[in-house]
Amino acid sequence: MAGASAIGIQQRVILDTIRQTDQGEWKVLILDDGSRKLVDGVVREDDILELNVTHIERIEERRPANKEMDAVYLLSPLPHIVDCVMADLERQRYRRTYLIWTAGLPPIFVAGLSVKQHMDDLAQKIVSICVSLGEYPAIRYYNPQSSNHEARVLCSHLARFVQTQLDQHAKYNNGFPPPSPRSRGLLIITDRTLDLFAALLHEFTYQAMAHDLLPLIEGDKILYKASLDQAQSGKDQEISEKDDIWVKYRHLHMKDLLGRLVQDFNAFKAQNPQFADSEGPATINTIKDMLAGLPKFQEGKEAYSLHLTMTQDAMNVFQERKLADIASVEQSLATGLDEDYKRPKNLADQVIRLLDDEAIIFPDRLRLIIQYLLYRDGLLPTDVQKLLLHARLPSRDSEVIYNLEHLGAHTTRVLKDSRPGAQYQFGRRDAQPPLNNESGLSRFEPALKVVLEDLSRGTLDQNTFPFTKPHLDAADGLMGQDNVSQASLRSAKPTWARTRPSTTEPRQRIIVFMAGGATYSESRACYEISQSLNKDVYLATTHMLTPSLFLRQVGDLSVDRRRLDLPADRPKPRAPDHLFEKEMPPPPPLKSPHPPTDSMQRMQMTDGGVPSRPPGRKDPDYRQPIPPASSSSGRLTKDKDKDGEKKKKHHFFGSKR
Repeated sequence: MAGASAIGIQQRVILDTIRQTDQGEWKVLILDDGSRKLVDGVVREDDILELNVTHIERIEERRPANKEMDAVYLLSPLPHIVDCVMADLERQRYRRTYLIWTAGLPPIFVAGLSVKQHMDDLAQKIVSICVSLGEYPAIRYYNPQSSNHEARVLCSHLARFVQTQLDQHAKYNNGFPPPSPRSRGLLIITDRTLDLFAALLHEFTYQAMAHDLLPLIEGDKILYKASLDQAQSGKDQEISEKDDIWVKYRHLHMKDLLGRLVQDFNAFKAQNPQFADSEGPATINTIKDMLAGLPKFQEGKEAYSLHLTMTQDAMNVFQERKLADIASVEQSLATGLDEDYKRPKNLADQVIRLLDDEAIIFPDRLRLIIQYLLYRDGLLPTDVQKLLLHARLPSRDSEVIYNLEHLGAHTTRVLKDSRPGAQYQFGRRDAQPPLNNESGLSRFEPALKVVLEDLSRGTLDQNTFPFTKPHLDAADGLMGQDNVSQASLRSAKPTWARTRPSTTEPRQRIIVFMAGGATYSESRACYEISQSLNKDVYLATTHMLTPSLFLRQVGDLSVDRRRLDLPADRPKPRAPDHLFEKEMPPPPPLKSPHPPTDSMQRMQMTDGGVPSRPPGRKDPDYRQPIPPASSSSGRLTKDKDKDGEKKKKHHFFGSKR
């Protein structure tokens, strides 16, 4: 049974929410910059337009008023967005208004800025995930037992913020959580300090290698420049959840991927024989078949070409940077075992030999040194400097090493420190050689995978991962309130101990939130646990990490905050001024002049050459022309009789009166 998709659930929630506003009338959808990114990431625009939506507008942009149409606002709960909405409502820009917020409106809009704003915002996003899934989960959080670093209390504080907001949501929403036969879910809140090795190792599954080794363009979309053939220049192609090949193979090990891609591409060509090279003449029917299947074939061809190019490019980097040699040492450092699953020997010599290799690039050297320090649980400061000098790394890289102390790592020690080597709390147990033919370069398993396995067996230590409500949630394993699960609170066996529930039962949900960024190896671990234990595991995080991004962010911990340009320190966005401008009244309609034909009809010539008013018509605009005054000198006078006689002979327009 395939696991559920968080993106599919989010898509359904958005479309159902818009559909509930449908009163049989056409409407316009209003988004802001943040909600637009959310919608574009999970919903196709065509699916929205099918819900009686005429078009989509941005609230920050100039928009014409439409008082004959309804408007659905799907917005982010930000102060300047609230100002935009108030400006629209004040001007009654639309006939009816439906307001939908991507999260609850925080009290900041009423009570002003609070020192706990960031924690509130983070908790609100986690609660939004739970509400979207219809889960009122029990909450457990990471509580390191032997650490005294500054970040050790982060998870406990965040867990209590989330618990408070969940309780408030349930209090004011009687229908939450909705009735369901599935067992109560669980929310695990942890942070990056759980596993530092996972953020540094080279992972050789497709998704991890692509993000670590290839020059992906990562923004609102993930793009990679790949050429369809040698004759064409490369073009940016998107990698997303809509890409079936990416979704199917992203967690597959690279050693298996190339063969699978070639095999699938050959099957794809076999399913489209009309596009195969043929020596015979084309008939009308073959041409019609080709034209009918051309769009789908072209789309599939570009998709396979993209992924074949990406895998080949990644393997080229793998060979050029000698990652096989690096990974062999990394695996021993991270697991504490060599390829024969014995205690490794001469690791220091292996590290020094790699640092001397010209093919090893500087970022890989820094990663290798940090992992060696983590393996040794710190070295003398002079020895650390010797390693950096031997690797010819710049002095600023020492800041990255020493800043790891803020995350609970021990990078240095005093001369007579009796502290033992690194103590692997999760993931680095005395392992046995695998029965299957797994690669020796992928022996490491993230600590998160071990946590999830212990959780499913009901053996996860409650001191290291305590409950926010131990008196309720831990009474019978993880069974909770009666309205959440149909099972009895006095059940003799906790639901989490059933690692293999029936495939006909709704799958239990585990939501993992990783503060400080999650790695692609941890994403793979959640996927594998979901498949092997028949549970739906959702990984949420502040951002996805690559090793290069992790090292840069650790280095920034000692940089002057004013130089970092953090989003929290930037000027707060404001509602655009044009939303508050008064609309100009429409100009009065211009009086249309009389058509020329009307004047021609009124025109008549009298005997004296003066147009007269048509008989039987009273025209208020008509003015009798004033005849010219006669001159007393007689110089300008004419013979009236002679002139009149001439007019009688040549009068064409007038009639005799």
